[in-house]
Amino acid sequence: MAYSQPFPLAAPQVQKVQAPSYGPDLSVRLICPECRDPNPEIAEEFGSGDLVCRNCGLVLGDRIVDTRSEWRTFANDEGDDPSRVGAATDPLLEGREQLDTVVSFRDGGSGMARELQRAASRAQSSRAERNLLTAFRDISSWCDQFSLPKTISDIAKQLYKRSDEEKLLRGKPLDAVIAACIFIACRQAHVPRTFREICNLTHVSKKILGQCYKALEQAFNLTPGASATTSTPAPSSGPENLLVRYCNHLDLPANVQSICSDIIVEARNLGIADGRSPVSIAGGAIFFTCNLLGKQKSLRDISAVAGVSEGTIKLVYRLYYQAKEKLVKQEWITDGKADLTRLPFEAPR
Repeated sequence: MAYSQPFPLAAPQVQKVQAPSYGPDLSVRLICPECRDPNPEIAEEFGSGDLVCRNCGLVLGDRIVDTRSEWRTFANDEGDDPSRVGAATDPLLEGREQLDTVVSFRDGGSGMARELQRAASRAQSSRAERNLLTAFRDISSWCDQFSLPKTISDIAKQLYKRSDEEKLLRGKPLDAVIAACIFIACRQAHVPRTFREICNLTHVSKKILGQCYKALEQAFNLTPGASATTSTPAPSSGPENLLVRYCNHLDLPANVQSICSDIIVEARNLGIADGRSPVSIAGGAIFFTCNLLGKQKSLRDISAVAGVSEGTIKLVYRLYYQAKEKLVKQEWITDGKADLTRLPFEAPR
């Protein structure tokens, strides 16, 4: 079964003519020339290294290589020992050497071990492979610091490998390329992060991060956000997508998040606070909803979680306050959940 290539290029690619593959003819049957049994019972005697026909005892071959494990096992399960030398094969490193040779540090204080280690590292892998492994380690480290799941780390590694193969971001800093890959991977895994959060994590300037992101977006047809194999749009960092994390950090109940999401959608339909950043809208909507439902949260706490200034949150709150009759549903007031009198005219600190 053939799998599609992750992150195909937006431009049509020329189909490469594959060379014919050769393999063993499975229609040929091995029979014993002595007894000529149509269903022979041929066994490999690893103790003596012979290939023997059990019907007549004729030795068909000698010096058979023993492919079993090199040690005895005392497992309770019957059958061959599945434990072998080396770790599992990494599909992201397909086509590259994945077995390493480690030189011991014990050299009697002569310093020869360090020189042998340097020579072995140069001989085992090329510069491109070392750069790829370094980038993979940085992606895993940053994803762990950001508490991101392994799926996002794998998507970011796939995207970086494809960009490295196509030489799309040659000359750009490695940290900026990795930051752009993590940003796109977060969007595709439905856990979007903002530019500011990625910049704070990777210490990359917003300008360089935006340049790398635009280059990858145009090369792999990710506008306005597509998955690794299809052109289905992925969710952007909209304000309603940021509410889950912000409300969790503020210890707000689930009903606050649902009502706040409805208010943001209704405000977008009415054209309220258009042009504002998603982070500002999310912070202002949370402050508006908390006062509406009587869940007091200070501007300082919301500003620290959202990463925007208190003045920006006040500005969005003021726009929502002017259209409060249109944003607040009547059923919320009837059920006793919301009360318009709780909304202050001027947002306190």
